[in-house]
Order: sequence, then structure tokens, then C-alpha cells
Amino acid sequence: MRGGTTPPWVARHRQGLAWGGFALMLGLAPLLFRSGLAHAVLTQIGVAIIACLAFNILLGQGGLLSFGHAVYSGLGGFLTLHALNAVAAGRLALPVSLLPLLGGAAGLVLALPLGYLSTRRGGTAFAMITLGLGELVWALAPMLPEFFGGEGGVAGNRVVGAQPLGVSLGPQRELYYLVAGYALGCSALMHAFTRTPLGRMLEAAREQPGRVGFVGYDVRQVRWLAFMVSAFFMGVAGGLAALDFERVTADALGTLRSGNLLLFTVLGGSAVFFGPIIGAVLMVVASVLLSELAHAWLLYLGLVFMAMVMYAPGGVAGLLLANLRVAAHGLFRPLLRPYAGMLLAALPASAALALLLEMTYLRQADSGRAGRVQILGLALDTRQLAPWLIGTVVLLAGAALFEVARRRFARAWSAVQHEIAARQAATRREGAA
Repeated sequence: MRGGTTPPWVARHRQGLAWGGFALMLGLAPLLFRSGLAHAVLTQIGVAIIACLAFNILLGQGGLLSFGHAVYSGLGGFLTLHALNAVAAGRLALPVSLLPLLGGAAGLVLALPLGYLSTRRGGTAFAMITLGLGELVWALAPMLPEFFGGEGGVAGNRVVGAQPLGVSLGPQRELYYLVAGYALGCSALMHAFTRTPLGRMLEAAREQPGRVGFVGYDVRQVRWLAFMVSAFFMGVAGGLAALDFERVTADALGTLRSGNLLLFTVLGGSAVFFGPIIGAVLMVVASVLLSELAHAWLLYLGLVFMAMVMYAPGGVAGLLLANLRVAAHGLFRPLLRPYAGMLLAALPASAALALLLEMTYLRQADSGRAGRVQILGLALDTRQLAPWLIGTVVLLAGAALFEVARRRFARAWSAVQHEIAARQAATRREGAA
């Protein structure tokens, strides 16, 4: 292979290999991580994958920023639990495994009027309309306790009804495989949607809405139909989440849930189809695991989001693709030392920043411990100057070293990109000759 060129058989079957790897990863995950906590986390990741991909139909493909999209997953969750209780009472003869589809239908039906109103405008107006409609539905929830269940929400038991093949969905592993099946199927359908004429016109409406109208398409109708498709999959995600937790409250309709979808979809990479999948993993890991390790985890998350938006707007997926492009040309080796330099400088700076923030947080929240705290196994007294002084010195020194390493990396990266551009120009000249 010359210059790191991709083998022809890999290029021909790239999509099949990617989907096969995704399915294999979903199937083997509970076998590699066998604890009950791991299965619960994996189940939430599967639900988040569907929700983030559905949200990205509007954000990434349509360029439409929605601040109220959690309404459709929340309503899907409520309807799923009402249907689950109807199955338990014998009023509905449906397998529990199909109930999330009813949640999707609920999201779709709600999107008919709300999507029609939201897509009257694009850009900032669209974002504000979705925010207002989302807040409206959230405010209506306490006024309709018969459906939304009041402050306690609606609860149910998923181990009811028929049990085909002896699958009761009681054990967390069985529920995970149901969620994984939905995640794989919904991901494939949403990927197929991007290849349909409607999906193509949605991308065109994002870039050149005037030209879309000029060739005879109604931009608003294209966005409205895409809005309903997105709401359907959001409802499916909400139904699966309802089966997982066996309870849904009005918080599932709130703006905070919509903000999480936006934040982690952007972090994963909204411009690439698999970017929201990465964002879904980050969302669950941050909310379930990082929150247990650090008190100020939301602050860290905000800092990471700001850094990604400023320096890597393509998200994690964009970074990954850029480095894979370099590796495909066989030019990744010159970047190894600059990457290592940035990593070695970032580790002490990050640790010092975390130390200072955790000490500040625990100092404010100290309740009778006389300023003594345990951080990463270290017993520290926040009343003494030494921990603060050491943390500040290490932070400043690490930040200075990181800036030096970053500039070296920027020069190496620029040289690599120029080399790639020169190779591509030479290839075009050879083809023209």
C-alpha cells in the first residue's frame, strides 16, 4: 500500500464493515461488562443514541436548532407507561417490546401541530418558537394530572403481558438487548433517511433555502416532514427510557433535557452521522459516572464544551476523521511527538485545575469538617496555603507548557495539511494528463 492508501476491498465495503462493527459492539458489550451497573449504563447509552441521532436530523442535517425537542421523548415515555399499565390491566393485547413504537407514534402526532408552528420560520426564530412550545407543554403537565401523574409522574411494571421465547424483560440484560435492537434498527433507518430525496432536500434547505424554493420545493414542508420524522424517533427513545426506569415525570419534558441533547450532540459532532453516537456515550458517562467522581462535574463539562466549540467545532467525530485522513496518507508519524507534548502538558494542568475547583467547591459546602477534605485519596486542609499555592503554580506552569506544545503541534499540523494538499494536486495533474 503506497502512502497509506486504503485497500480496495475496504473502500468497497466500508459501510457494511461499519454497520457490522456497530452491531457487533452492541451485541458484545454486555458480555464484556457484566455487572448490573454496567448493564444499566449500557441501556441508557442505547436510548441516548436514538435520541441524539433523532435530534441531529434537525440540527446537523437541517440546520435547525430546537430547544424543546425533549417534549416528544417525554410524551412518548408517558404514553408508553399508560399503554404498559393497560397491558397489565388486560385492556391492551400488545407485547411490551412493541410499546416504544406507541411512544414514537405519540411524538409523531404531537409534532403534527407543533412542528407546523415551529417550521414557519428558520434560524433564531425557529429556536425561540421551539423553546416557547416546549415550555408551554412543560407548564401544562401539572394541570393535567390524569395523564402526567402530577408531581410523582406515572409508574409501571415492565414485567407484564405475554413473554415470547421466555423473555420477560425483567433482568437488565434482557432489557438492554431490546434497547440495543431498537438502537441498531433506528440508527439504520435514520441513516437511510439521509439518503432519501427528503433527506437530500433537507440538506439543501439548510445550505440554500432560496434555491430549493426556486426548483419547486416548499422549504417549510420539507422541514415539517423532517421534524415529524425526528419526533417519531424521539418518542421511541422516550418509550425505551420509560421501560428502563419504569417511571416518567414532568422533568422529562423540560428544557434541561433538550439542552443535554444539544450539548452532547455538538460535542460528538453534528456534521457527521456517527457523531451523535459518540455524543450519546459521552452524555451517559458524564451524567452517571463523572457525576460520582467529581462534585463540580458540570463546570468541567462547560469548560470542555467551550474548548470544543472554540478549537474543534466539528466535535469528537470531526477530530477523529481529520486524524484518519492524515493516517490514510501515511503522515501521522510527524504528529506523534507534538500530540505527546500536548498530552504531557495537559495532564498536570488539568489535575491542578480539578484540585483547585474541588477544593473551592468543598470549602463552600463544608459542613463541620473544619476544612479537611479527601480529594483523589489525598487528605487536604483547605485552610492552609500550601495546597492552594501548589495547585496554582502547577496550573500556571502546565498552561504555559501546553501553549508551547500547542504552537508546535499547530506548525506540524499545518505542514502535514500542506503535504496532503500537494499530493492531491499532483494526483489531479496526473489524472488530467
